[in-house]
Amino acid sequence: MTAITYTRQGDYDLPDLTLPDQPQVRLGVYAQMRRRYLKEHHKILYYNLLTTAKLIPHLADIEQTAMQMEENLLRRMAKKEGVTEKLKAQNPLEWIRLMNNLRHSAQETVKAELIYTI
Repeated sequence: MTAITYTRQGDYDLPDLTLPDQPQVRLGVYAQMRRRYLKEHHKILYYNLLTTAKLIPHLADIEQTAMQMEENLLRRMAKKEGVTEKLKAQNPLEWIRLMNNLRHSAQETVKAELIYTI
């Protein structure tokens, strides 16, 4: 265990506290949404994760899980709706329209089930 050092600020001795080094991770859209949600709606959990150096790994895990969930949902929804490569070849604009609608639906499901929950 390391000794705690203090810095004098006026009449007070304040501890010199730092967080342990954390790996540099690129956080995507879902991780940023999750961070914002925790910070605004679940401050205690957010600060507990932050001060125990578990926030970044949590956000990285959420990002990975969300991307996989969106991909799986999109694949299943496209199969169910009949959005195929054949449609893509015959009518590309219709395929794009349908895929955009399905992607939006999948993203909303991911947000509701993973990002904005505890």
